[in-house]
Amino acid sequence: MSSLVTAIDIGSTKVASVIAMVDDEGVVKVIGECSTPSFGVKKGEITGIDDVVNSIATSLNGAERMAGIRVSSAYVSVNGKNILSNNNKGVVTTSDMEINEEDVYRALEQAKTVAIPSSREILHAIPREFIVDQQGGIKVPIGMTGSRLEVDTHIISFPQTTRFNVEKCVQSIGLKIDGIVFTGWASALSVLTSTEKELGVVLLDFGGGTVSISVFEEDAIAYSSSIPFGGTNITKDLAAVFRLSLDDAEKLKLNANTLLKLGDDGKGFVMDTENEAGNRQDQSDIIDISSYGIEGVKTISRKLFLEVIEARVKEILELVIKNIEGAGYSYKLPAGVVVTGGSSQLPFMTQLIKKTFGVPARVAFPSALKGLVEGVSSPSFAVVQGLVVYGVNDDLFRGGGTKFVKTRKAGLEGSIISKIGKIFRSVLQ
Repeated sequence: MSSLVTAIDIGSTKVASVIAMVDDEGVVKVIGECSTPSFGVKKGEITGIDDVVNSIATSLNGAERMAGIRVSSAYVSVNGKNILSNNNKGVVTTSDMEINEEDVYRALEQAKTVAIPSSREILHAIPREFIVDQQGGIKVPIGMTGSRLEVDTHIISFPQTTRFNVEKCVQSIGLKIDGIVFTGWASALSVLTSTEKELGVVLLDFGGGTVSISVFEEDAIAYSSSIPFGGTNITKDLAAVFRLSLDDAEKLKLNANTLLKLGDDGKGFVMDTENEAGNRQDQSDIIDISSYGIEGVKTISRKLFLEVIEARVKEILELVIKNIEGAGYSYKLPAGVVVTGGSSQLPFMTQLIKKTFGVPARVAFPSALKGLVEGVSSPSFAVVQGLVVYGVNDDLFRGGGTKFVKTRKAGLEGSIISKIGKIFRSVLQ
């Protein structure tokens, strides 16, 4: 029997909703989607309940109209500078020499006994690896023989007030919340490859109000964070420099690659090591923007336009490096940097990352879903696609570790070991 998963990404600049159907073969197909402007969210955090409620309702209604159905619950994203993370171990003695589901559950619960302020709560407890009788590197311990089970777990926490606000917004339109997911974790589920996670990679979800940071080492998530800077800062810079309204500046930013005659990937010029603005001696320094309907401004300087964008992007990237190093992790990992999110397609993004980080970089497009994906295939929709992936897996293993679900839907095939093994592999690899 087919089942439905609904996902809502509540971002600083847009709210994206996706309704997906999971068929009997496990294929996940989008049957409805809609993205609308977001109001009441700044730097990833809710600042106006009524505005957010209206934004969610508009987006979800559009997805429901496309799908031709009404939904009753959804997975939703959460972000903001108050996202914190740490790693902790849980240790239990197994109930039998053969490790079972209950042993794993107890180990995960033990790992969650960390000291956090009463104003905060655990959002995710994601298993990094299991250790059976001092043998590490185990992804699926169920069925193995051993008397001592440890789990190394990545803990992500957030303020209780954040949960309360998200719940109030979503429940105000008559929806139940299936789960709340950090945007960085959701993006990782939709864009990272197994090889990247195995080698070690930094994932940046470069959105309008925030950059979500996820660091993976040895096939496991090691660090999660978020900084309150993003594409909106670039919009404000353009507005100030060219004396534009924020709406007009946003319009130019969103069309930057077209204005600069670049491809959608933000490439086109050869970067100059002495000049981040690139080699433009063969390019006119004047950009005609008369077709954009901006009152009083018909042309702008190409050089200045690009320099404004690049200066802010470099500053944000340097803040990311400072954030990662401050937590004791390396930003120079073998698989480099993967960047996704709405601002990832800004001009010369990968070149700037390569120069600032000193590692390879790529822009990631989500490709986790099938069906009506044309409207949700750009990097802007990495989070909402990842929310669907999370939701599909949540039937067996909630949130990468926040709750080990003992009851299962009827009709799922295979043994308990194969079912649990499948979900562990999907989450951990």
